[in-house]
Amino acid sequence: MGNLFCLVQVDQSTVAIKETFGKFADVLEPGCHCVPWIFGSQLAGYLTLRVQQLDVKCETKTKDNVFVNVVASIQYRALADKASDAFYKLTNTRSQIQAYVFDVIRAFVPKLNLDDAFEQKNQIAKAVEEELEKAMSAYGYEIVQTLIVDIEPDEHVKRAMNEINAAARMRMAATEKAEAEKILQIKRAEGEAESKYLSGLGIARQRQAIVDGLRDSVLGFAVNVPGTTAKDVMDMVLVTQYFDTMKEIGASSKSSAVFIPHGPGAVRDVAAQIRDGLLQGSATS
Repeated sequence: MGNLFCLVQVDQSTVAIKETFGKFADVLEPGCHCVPWIFGSQLAGYLTLRVQQLDVKCETKTKDNVFVNVVASIQYRALADKASDAFYKLTNTRSQIQAYVFDVIRAFVPKLNLDDAFEQKNQIAKAVEEELEKAMSAYGYEIVQTLIVDIEPDEHVKRAMNEINAAARMRMAATEKAEAEKILQIKRAEGEAESKYLSGLGIARQRQAIVDGLRDSVLGFAVNVPGTTAKDVMDMVLVTQYFDTMKEIGASSKSSAVFIPHGPGAVRDVAAQIRDGLLQGSATS
């Protein structure tokens, strides 16, 4: 019915290209328009002004000879004031954009190592956008945004990169574990040294107390019992201590055997050693 009354409708965000006897005549904006076909007028086609997106996957090689697939997402749209150029100058807009993307990526990425390519995604996108903007503006198109959405190396390369990362982390973990064990050993050694030092102080004080007690006992006995010398009292005390020790060893429930020298000579040797200790203790005090 629209063609019968020479009326056509152009939807929102769309323009129509009007021709007269095959020659471009006008760009029809959204709304209702009269196209008198009886006078040779007709619509050559419609052109959308909406933003369109084209995903381009380009295989290329990095500077360190790693093949990667770079996926670029191009967002573009036709300009209303250049609708005739956008409609007539390009047969296949998407193929033209794809060719420019391939050209820029394959010229830019081979200058970068693989790690640098991941870090400089924005620079790659900027280079693609600048080249496309310069080329496509002549055809009535505007490049809205260019994104590098993915850089995908070969599966073997990704596995190797993951293994390198895992090895580095394991090495770091081993270093931290070794450092922790080192600190633990140092603290344990410091604790043992402090324990032995305190134990030594305790043994020294215990021996000093024993020496002081024996000395006081001998002196007190010699004063209270006239005619006895300190040597006689010391020998008696040592013999008493000797037999007390033998009694404790014999009464022990443990099955281990202890061999010690026994006899008057052994008691005399023990007495001489303790007497020397007493004399040294008296000299130091």
